[in-house]
Amino acid sequence: MVACRQPELVKVKLLLSDALYLLDGNIHLCWICETAEMTTCEYGNRLVRWALLLCRNRSQWRPFGSRVMGGWSVQPNMWLHTRVPCCHGVRCSRMLSVIGDISVVRFYSQEDTGSCVQAASKNVEGSTGVWVSQSLEHKLPSQDSQIEHHLDAKAEPQVLFHNELQSCRSPVDVLDLCERYNMTSKQISYSLGRIWDTLKTIPEEQRSYQLQLVYEHPTFEKLCLRLLLDSPQMKHGNLVYSLLPLVRLGVSQRSRVVQTLLRAAQENLNDFDERSLSVLASTLEVMQRCQNVDALKNGLRLLTWKRVTTIKNVETLQSLMRCVGKDAPMKLKRRLEEKALSMADQFTLPNSQFMFITLAAMNFSSKPLLDICRNKMIENIQGIPFSRLMAVLKACKALQYRDHLMLSAIAEHLESTFDMWSHKQMVTFLLNFEDLSFCPTSLMDAKAEKLIGDCGSLTKRDLQSVLKVYSSLNHVPQRHEKEFLDCLTNVLESYLPKMTQLELLRSVYFLCILGHFPLAPLEKLLSEETLHELLSKDGAQRTGIEQMLHLVGLCLHVDCPPLLRSVTVPPGGVSGPPAHCVISLPLTRMEDCTATREEPCTPKQCHRLAVLTVSPSSFCVGSRHPRGMLALKLRHLKALGFSPVLVPQRELEHLSPEKRDELLRSLVLGVRDEVPSVFDGKEAQGQ
Repeated sequence: MVACRQPELVKVKLLLSDALYLLDGNIHLCWICETAEMTTCEYGNRLVRWALLLCRNRSQWRPFGSRVMGGWSVQPNMWLHTRVPCCHGVRCSRMLSVIGDISVVRFYSQEDTGSCVQAASKNVEGSTGVWVSQSLEHKLPSQDSQIEHHLDAKAEPQVLFHNELQSCRSPVDVLDLCERYNMTSKQISYSLGRIWDTLKTIPEEQRSYQLQLVYEHPTFEKLCLRLLLDSPQMKHGNLVYSLLPLVRLGVSQRSRVVQTLLRAAQENLNDFDERSLSVLASTLEVMQRCQNVDALKNGLRLLTWKRVTTIKNVETLQSLMRCVGKDAPMKLKRRLEEKALSMADQFTLPNSQFMFITLAAMNFSSKPLLDICRNKMIENIQGIPFSRLMAVLKACKALQYRDHLMLSAIAEHLESTFDMWSHKQMVTFLLNFEDLSFCPTSLMDAKAEKLIGDCGSLTKRDLQSVLKVYSSLNHVPQRHEKEFLDCLTNVLESYLPKMTQLELLRSVYFLCILGHFPLAPLEKLLSEETLHELLSKDGAQRTGIEQMLHLVGLCLHVDCPPLLRSVTVPPGGVSGPPAHCVISLPLTRMEDCTATREEPCTPKQCHRLAVLTVSPSSFCVGSRHPRGMLALKLRHLKALGFSPVLVPQRELEHLSPEKRDELLRSLVLGVRDEVPSVFDGKEAQGQ
């Protein structure tokens, strides 16, 4: 190639990068140089024209692959995020002039239509479970009364377009409208946002079809091509408000249009205002890791550290907190916490709810901040819908934040509006309460009475969930204990032919913890065929199965239900006293009961005490009620003639040796005929 000046050489390299990108890098340059008199730009233009001609007959939806056996195989090393050349200056117009009638689908998609539809459907479904703050929603400019009064043929095209766009009720309507206008970058961002807004309002069963129509619409291709070419000159707001709906709509993250917008955001990140940073952070939150996404996240972390003191909007702060993520330095997390605490008086109810999600995304439990948001939620508990309550409870589990006041307020609200909630919603609430070790006694009693009157509403999966909750929290309704357990047993027996061996084992395991032993399920479980199949498993599953089978056998040996004579109990019962510290006490304080080899103490002469150290997690939050496994252990110890003594592990750790001995002595000597209560009110909170 002829010698050229440095600026012209740079232009050539940029043009070559575009051409090589379109041809997978498999192009020979020898046929380009026809004469030595050709200018450098002419070389580049000739190269691009040849590249586009060679791409003319390629598959539109897989343009970056190579032909294999009549099909197209995508080369993994050609994904767009590895090298995305940007279009600047005169190159944009030259590329646009030589494109001609070539399909522009290749400029925004590398994947099949089906995979894009599936990804976008998940985005739409996920958006219903977690709310989006008002600052992140794409809102069209409001029109004042004077503009609205003059909607006639003489109205300005911009105003007319906005009003027509607001009247669109489906994604296809928006694209049909865009086809009639010469779109600007601002109008494109409005249109993409309106497509996303209308898609969220469509019934779930129709979304996939509507998304398919969007991808097949020729105007959508043109909008993506315009974004690809105009991205270097786009304003920050238009850039981020175009990127967000594209990602939400399922356009491939590895597509050239998405990666080009990410590169444009990187180049102008320092100039972004607070609102643009908020929208960009929300976009990156739902994107997968790649080079450009990681670079933007790192840049946002540095920018957040610099600008955190100047943030004025709570939604922006929360968006940046989520974006910095779990890997952010602890100093940055602390600084964001201080900023959030300084803005606590600005928190609305949605801000308070969303702070739980934000802190969970950061993996940062700030008790002062959570307590402030808890108080706001308790005051307005009636106005929180199901999806938000679920999101808050899941965040509490991730943060290990078990606050008795907030959980009690939610349980009381559910009980007062019991008839509003469906069966599946109520079961979901109970499962979340069980994850947090919280036992809503009144709510569980109300649900049990409802199930007694309508056993047919329990599906096989719901049955497993109900058994897990009531056994883990060690609760059955006192007034209807027999009716409730019989109801669960009848439902279990009706599903026996459809149950797998593992489902059967879990169901019987949960019932054994509650002290209930149905004959038919036990006979099927303890049959030779079922046991052989269960024990044929390997790995971690085998260990869990053996533990559950051991507990079932232990319950049958210790509890000695009447059905013991009709079933064969597997080996593994009780071989002696429990493996805990056993102390003998005289029946009264005045008597002396000293165990010697010659005259050992008999059970009639003294108390046999089993001392157990327990953690607060062994009890339900906010109470002294033992949870499932601890309750089972206490029941078995009593059946074996022991009086359990529960010693608080957390309290012992903070006591001196002298006070520790004094506490143990008082607990042991204070036991006579019942299980002692050793937790004071403060310790019982489990905080």
